[in-house]
Amino acid sequence: MTSTLSKQSILIRTFSLALTGVSFYTVSTSTVNSNIPAIANYFGTKGRYEEVNPHLINDIHSVNKSLLKPGCTDCTAIHVTAIIRHGTRYPTTKNIKRMQRLYDLVLDKALHTDNWLNDIKTNWKMWYTDDMDGKLVEKGRDDHRHLAVRLANLFPSLMSEENLRSKRIRFITSSKHRCVDSVVAFQEGLLSLWRVAEIGLSHTINDELMRFFDECKRFVEDVENNKTALKEVYLFKDSADMKRVELKVADRLQVPYSLITTDLVEAAFFLCSYEFAIKSLNSPWCNLFDETDAQVLEYKNDLKQYWKRGYGHDINRKSSCTLFHDLFSRLDQTAHEFRFGHVSEAVTIQVGHAETLLPLLTLMGFFRDESPLTADNFDMQHSRTFRTSLIAPYAANLVFVLYDCSEGLRLQFLLNEKPLTFPNINHQAPLYSTVRENYRELLHGCNFEKECDLHKPNYNYEL
Repeated sequence: MTSTLSKQSILIRTFSLALTGVSFYTVSTSTVNSNIPAIANYFGTKGRYEEVNPHLINDIHSVNKSLLKPGCTDCTAIHVTAIIRHGTRYPTTKNIKRMQRLYDLVLDKALHTDNWLNDIKTNWKMWYTDDMDGKLVEKGRDDHRHLAVRLANLFPSLMSEENLRSKRIRFITSSKHRCVDSVVAFQEGLLSLWRVAEIGLSHTINDELMRFFDECKRFVEDVENNKTALKEVYLFKDSADMKRVELKVADRLQVPYSLITTDLVEAAFFLCSYEFAIKSLNSPWCNLFDETDAQVLEYKNDLKQYWKRGYGHDINRKSSCTLFHDLFSRLDQTAHEFRFGHVSEAVTIQVGHAETLLPLLTLMGFFRDESPLTADNFDMQHSRTFRTSLIAPYAANLVFVLYDCSEGLRLQFLLNEKPLTFPNINHQAPLYSTVRENYRELLHGCNFEKECDLHKPNYNYEL
């Protein structure tokens, strides 16, 4: 049965990604590497970047320049903007406390029935501490160092030592330490690539851009601080699918059913994902779940992102208006400067959060499913395109490349280093004017101050 489900899952993922134009590898890497948990493809925003790019496991600096062909002749890249999530981090204090409660329960109540369970009780030690609280780990620094090298190899004429020295590469980050540390690591990757150390580097902290959600009063009031905004998540926590997972976990731990809650099940799932993401370990905690369980837990986490950062509420996407306009203002400025022979900003690197990337992707119309994600349609959402495991792992990145081509300026979009077509445009690198026309209503109507004002009516801009 599990084998059949696994094959079906692979086929479904392949089909859904074909619809979005993303060429993700969909076969589980665990089939060729026993050090990778069989459920590694379902960790959502807590997943490794290598799970969406498995070829990096064998060569972390591997790039495929053939993917970047804009589909037109005589094209030269003139500007790159990359909006990047921070690298792999420690759990937050909230989740560490959950993990501690689960660990204490296992030590106190679980029976010595399986080798892996005995391994948890006798060999695994709770090493996460409250002071870690979401800080970047060394693997997270490597995520950005290596990404910097790959992007420099993809765009050598733009992301060059000369442009870095002449201040034509700009770095912007959220104020959160994990983001600041990520942008510093990105810069370290460039310096290491070019074997230079004397360049004085700097970055700008800009939370209005990279943490816009904190600045949007309507979002904070109507979604962030409003439990009813996530009612579908709470309903799914009480669903039959989730209850089955809870019962299975209780059985595997040999503890009373009454002691296992959704929060503790999720803590175990997080332990599996963090041990793997941080230490590259296939932890004994992973033995608590099979692929069917992981799909349920992934959906629960996707529901949360959908209703808090995605299409669930219109203000989720509208909160990113500032970042959207900043992006297009930069592209417009580049287009204007190029007419006069010199582009002042060759590359812009912006580091933020999953909560930065997902609203912007939603505002721009990516990964919009025909049916909304709800608590009662899990069985119908196996082929959904809104799957954060594939969209927003650690170090996820949105890269916008402006080209000078014989037909005019063209814009290409890459998600996690793979080309993705813009919604409603059937070209890998359409004319920039076509892209602007596609987003005309947002460019002229998506006003952050108006959208985020608690006293203003909510407007819809359907793309």
